[in-house]
Amino acid sequence: MSEKHAAPSATVENTSWKTDPGPSGWVGWIAFAGAMMILLGLFHAIQGLVALFSDDYFLVAPSGLAISIDYTQWGWVHLILGAVVVGAGLALLVGQMWARVIAVLLAFLSALASIAFLAAYPLWSVLMVAIAVLVIWAVMVHGREMKSVEF
Repeated sequence: MSEKHAAPSATVENTSWKTDPGPSGWVGWIAFAGAMMILLGLFHAIQGLVALFSDDYFLVAPSGLAISIDYTQWGWVHLILGAVVVGAGLALLVGQMWARVIAVLLAFLSALASIAFLAAYPLWSVLMVAIAVLVIWAVMVHGREMKSVEF
């Protein structure tokens, strides 16, 4: 037999097969959670600004809330934590592990704060609690999958 028509080599190379299938479609839930955190942070910041600039906007006196606090103090807390929530939402979008932990803690605190504010504006508070619960669910169930996404 000539060299041109030689049989192919029967040796098999040692190839390692990729066991990680990569990111799944659930990565969208983490992107959703990041976007919802940004929205939640902005909502808290808006609520904080309203409490700072217009105390009489709220229909309930501060003593009628679950915690008795002045609206100016409440406004500063909402404004500062709203900015932190927006920052954690942005970090969550790029897959940072610390952002997942902060996202769950801040969403939990957001839900508690919204429940404390329930007497002042019930519909707004229920909306904020619902968004916080969605963020917690998405991050805790599918948070690991965002780590493997490369941008």
